[in-house]
Amino acid sequence: MRTIANILWHIPFLGFINALYALLLGLVLTLLVVTSPVGLGLIQYAKFLMFPFSTRMVPVSETGTSRNPVWAAYSTIVMLLYLPFGLVAFLFGLVQCLGLAITIVGLPGAYIIAKSLGTYLNPVGKVCVPV
Repeated sequence: MRTIANILWHIPFLGFINALYALLLGLVLTLLVVTSPVGLGLIQYAKFLMFPFSTRMVPVSETGTSRNPVWAAYSTIVMLLYLPFGLVAFLFGLVQCLGLAITIVGLPGAYIIAKSLGTYLNPVGKVCVPV
């Protein structure tokens, strides 16, 4: 059932375009080095958008892996600087979600966007894990 839902996410809703956009933006931000925490989070978000019904986005702290304290402090600083851009991305995602939710056919797409609004707001320190 999840496989069919993932296929439907890509074919009528063009979910791969959202994934490609997130991947390209993540690569650019990672190559800029200063914004790499945001870029790495967006790359994880692109992985989520490729199989949204089989994966989910969780904070790194829930995975049980340890992080370098310097990287964690730097990520927090970058996250605070990203917050205004995250609010804009969150609002665009909310509009997209509401637009999809207007019709019954768009409800699965709206569900995916609604599930990932937290990642739009703050992609720093999030990873994509299987369900």
